[in-house]
Amino acid sequence: MFPDEDYINWLLDRSMLQQARTRAKAYGGQARLWMHPYAETRPRVASAMSSVWFTAYPGSVITAPGESVLKTLGDAHLWHALSSIGIQAIHTGPTKQAGGITGRTVTPSVDGNFDRINFSIDARFGTEEEFVKIGRAAAAHNAIVIDDVVPAHTGKGADFRLAEMAYGDYPGLYHMVEIKPEDWGLLPEVPEGRDAVNLSPETVDALKEKCYIVGQLQRVIFFEPGIKETDWSATAPVDGVDGKTRRWVYLHYFKDGQPSLNWLDPSFAAQQLIIGDALHSLDVMGARGLRLDANGFLGVERRAHDKAWSEGHPLSIVGNQLLAGAIRKAGGFSFQELNLTVDDIAAMSKGGADLSYDFISRPAYHHALLTGNTEFLRLMLRTVHQFGIDPASLIHALQNHDELTLELVHFWTLHATTSFTYQGQTWPGGILREHIREVMYEKLSGEHAPYNLRFVTNGVACTTASVIAAALGIRELDAMSDADIEHIQQLHLLLAMFNALQPGVFALSGWDLVGALPLPAHTVETMMADGDTRWIQRGAYDLAGRNPEATESGEGLPKAVCLYGSLPSQLERPDSFASKLKHLLAVRQAYGIASSRQLPIPDVIAPGLLIMVHELPAGRGTQITALNFGATPIQEAIHLPDVAPGPVVDMIHETDEGDLTDSGELVINLDAYEGLCLRVVSALPSPV
Repeated sequence: MFPDEDYINWLLDRSMLQQARTRAKAYGGQARLWMHPYAETRPRVASAMSSVWFTAYPGSVITAPGESVLKTLGDAHLWHALSSIGIQAIHTGPTKQAGGITGRTVTPSVDGNFDRINFSIDARFGTEEEFVKIGRAAAAHNAIVIDDVVPAHTGKGADFRLAEMAYGDYPGLYHMVEIKPEDWGLLPEVPEGRDAVNLSPETVDALKEKCYIVGQLQRVIFFEPGIKETDWSATAPVDGVDGKTRRWVYLHYFKDGQPSLNWLDPSFAAQQLIIGDALHSLDVMGARGLRLDANGFLGVERRAHDKAWSEGHPLSIVGNQLLAGAIRKAGGFSFQELNLTVDDIAAMSKGGADLSYDFISRPAYHHALLTGNTEFLRLMLRTVHQFGIDPASLIHALQNHDELTLELVHFWTLHATTSFTYQGQTWPGGILREHIREVMYEKLSGEHAPYNLRFVTNGVACTTASVIAAALGIRELDAMSDADIEHIQQLHLLLAMFNALQPGVFALSGWDLVGALPLPAHTVETMMADGDTRWIQRGAYDLAGRNPEATESGEGLPKAVCLYGSLPSQLERPDSFASKLKHLLAVRQAYGIASSRQLPIPDVIAPGLLIMVHELPAGRGTQITALNFGATPIQEAIHLPDVAPGPVVDMIHETDEGDLTDSGELVINLDAYEGLCLRVVSALPSPV
């Protein structure tokens, strides 16, 4: 049976590949793409443009009555508040249309709008005009807008449906393979009401044996028994444009509604689609930067007697160089959200995205807080130096939309047998990984903290505030006292100091700014039907305080309990989280800490102590970040032999803290969970 021609044209009108090919004609023979350097990453140029980011999550934003999410995020009063804190960029999160298409019906997103199916703004969040107005509001406050592109996959939109029907070169977009009718018996039946079914490991092995697919991958992200046991699914029979009925098997690193793109097909259709999407965000919507989400999964290759090579593949590096280079040619910058080995992050940073999300220290600083011991954190910070990664190229963040990942991939794949020194012993990487994970799972979830939930095998769904509650031994969130809340705020500021008082970008979310707690699981039970527990950490919040009576966001996410209140209300109180953060970020900006250079991480004696030392720009001296992740006060003489001696001042409280001696000794005094931002004064005057 032949598909209806009118339906094919309807799909083409909604095809991202078709849109990209049409828009590409505007660039041929034009000079504008030759005005910017593009071959090498420029992390310090990117962070100099904006080094403090507010990361929004559209589905969680409570709007003013009758307003869209994008209009709320472009509100002048909100931007006045954000700017007063020190925010220099807003990362909106994915706002383009996502989900799938069944027949002519658009189906909802299966992964928080990370399954894109169109370049147009999703009407649920607003309009393209409103997105552009966010950029204007940001620019009026010396800030920029950062958007998203998803290089690894799409949703099951028009492009995937055209590929299923074998239209043109569309099958080349995806890692999809036509299965011969005589082998359909290997494939499971697709249940009624669904368009595909996940394959068992045995079926994947059988298809590999028959030389259809590359086989099982190195890990199964979002693994859930009975839901996703492999990264491969089979479609139901589909009638093609040539009248032939086919069944396909396709790859999806993530959920089955997110088919993976093929970055080495002769059509080069994937490159056309994704670069077209990126240039649309920059040139049409006015973004200055782009997140490359899940950009480490662009290459997959068969191995005869092992699982497929799917991580750290050279094609991912090449693909990222192409995409990031195109973004730089257009005058923008990019950052990668890449949870892979440190080796891979270092390799990607040589010509790919300008900045990388700091998945290296993120689980480690949470481990330090939960255990009161910074040894593992110091190990990871030193690993950054070991692999030649500039800390200024990293985005040091508090909560984001994803779980607190505990995959610790660095110790799982390439370094499972590498020896690491920890707690006075030598540990193989794989054993060290399991030890760290066990400790964190025990302290962060289960009986000790039932409000946090494991997220499949990846980590724990939680908010920053609920991590801190677990660290403080608080088991019942609804029974917290005012003193408990004040204590949580104190530790929250400690974590902000760790991330902000080092080179690079500091990022924090709306959930951080309001002190959001996780949602009770039963309130988002239907959203978690596929095992995706992250919905508990994505509670709705009214950052601007424009709709205090609202009980949920426009997306139907229940309003989270927010310990700190709205941003305007906090800025009226000097002792609030936002007001103290404002002062911290003012010091960071005044002394150029974001563009400083980090020296080697010093040894310490006290288990809870962390010291980071930075050479400030323009001869402003040396900055020392001293943090106590433990509940016990610390007095310790630290040794900094490579730092010139001189008077030491507390940069936040503007008090005298003694001197760094000629031998490089400085006595550090810290109360429980206290942080200090110190400066060894140079001969040059301090900034005004």
